[in-house]
Amino acid sequence: MTLLSRILGLVRDVVVASHFGASGSADAFFVAFKIPNFLRRLFAEGAFSQAFVPVLSEYRTQRTLFDVQLLVARVAGSLGSVLICITVLSVVAAPVLTAIFAPGFYMHDSERYELASEMLRITFPYLGLISMTAFAGAILNSYERFAVPAFTPVLLNLCLIGATLLFSEWFERPVFALAWGVLVAGFVQLAFQLPFLWRIRLLPGPVVDFSHPGVKKIMTLMLPALFGVSVAQVNLLLDTVLASFLQMGSVSWLYYSDRLSELPLGVFGIAIATVILPALSRKHAEKSLDQFSHTLDWALRMVLLIGLPAALALVLLAEPLLITLFHYGALTERDVDMASGSLQAYGCGVLAFMLIKVLAPGFFARQDTRTPVRIAVIAMAVNMVLNLILIWPLAHVGLALATTLSAFLNAGLLLRGLLREGVFHWQPGWGLWLLRLGSANLVMVALLLYLSPAVVQWFDWGLVDRVWQMSLLVLLGAGAYAAVLLLTGLRLRHLRA
Repeated sequence: MTLLSRILGLVRDVVVASHFGASGSADAFFVAFKIPNFLRRLFAEGAFSQAFVPVLSEYRTQRTLFDVQLLVARVAGSLGSVLICITVLSVVAAPVLTAIFAPGFYMHDSERYELASEMLRITFPYLGLISMTAFAGAILNSYERFAVPAFTPVLLNLCLIGATLLFSEWFERPVFALAWGVLVAGFVQLAFQLPFLWRIRLLPGPVVDFSHPGVKKIMTLMLPALFGVSVAQVNLLLDTVLASFLQMGSVSWLYYSDRLSELPLGVFGIAIATVILPALSRKHAEKSLDQFSHTLDWALRMVLLIGLPAALALVLLAEPLLITLFHYGALTERDVDMASGSLQAYGCGVLAFMLIKVLAPGFFARQDTRTPVRIAVIAMAVNMVLNLILIWPLAHVGLALATTLSAFLNAGLLLRGLLREGVFHWQPGWGLWLLRLGSANLVMVALLLYLSPAVVQWFDWGLVDRVWQMSLLVLLGAGAYAAVLLLTGLRLRHLRA
């Protein structure tokens, strides 16, 4: 389901790129969408989920269904009341938020600033709707109903594709169709999950009660988790802030390259993190320390299995991928060239982004939010310094590279923390595992370098030839990678948790 969601997300970006390219209106929409999307990842999928799931797992393991229902009702009411207040204030203060998150628009481009501010008033209520959707999804994930929350983002992609293709001509400024598509998607996604909550008897009426012990515990865990789990999103937002000062198109180049780098992260990294957090929380509640460590070790191996070849492929095939997917309609050859540099920089960090996703739950499942906070603050500080150092010689590529370097620092410090605290131990077989992965990746890289045509040829080809050649490269590269793994002794049983 996550794979389907990401494929449709890619289709969505292809449609948006062909209609709006890297224009000023596209820049404005990406800012108006990124602000609520950033806060959604920070509050809902990030800090809230990491604080809520361990507490819910504790209630489910140690208390009655009635206690769980009381917790869900009071969390729903308390979270909903906070989101309503934030949404109302933010819609009123949309120009101020735009100036904060895209100061370059405010100072140097009044047209993009006004356009982004107007669209933000439409898109910001999406924060409240999708946060409640994430709340519902966290409950379903905790009860092993993974498919429904994983499928839900498909509805967002369908709404945005439909808005672009069917309704953009209805507006004087066609890009406004995207903003309204975001808002409609928020209602659709929330409504979709409610029947599944009702089936597991966890759809009680919301009650505002900040004094409930479970709500208090979640709030206590959530505040530091705001920093700990979402440092990558903060870094990406800083990229947008600084990119708003660069030449027109920089925000869009970063967006398209970020979206491609997020494909393996979303399909696999987030999927594994979603599955292991409830499992780790239960193992901690049951005091199964050996199983806790085994689960983390398995997650790390799976991330390396997929993340390493994905990162190498993104770096090697950056321009061909952008040409095949986006070089139609409004997106120019210069846009492809500029976006390829930031895609290569983000591609180098894919493995680090995925490692953060599976290492952070090792702390949050134990209701330890302080350690990731300290690590996040260090990583954010380093990212800011690197942004200022690298933006001058490398422009938008420097921003992407700074994010990648700080992500590796974050992942390394998280791993060191888990080892120091004794909750994670390397399991037997890592030497052979790394030897197999190293051999398979070397063969894959050599094959891709040998088979990939020159960039100019990709520009000359039409859609059919591009898709055929890219599909061939992907299949041959993946086939060679899998073949070497099999020849070196890897079997299906080695991939089981």
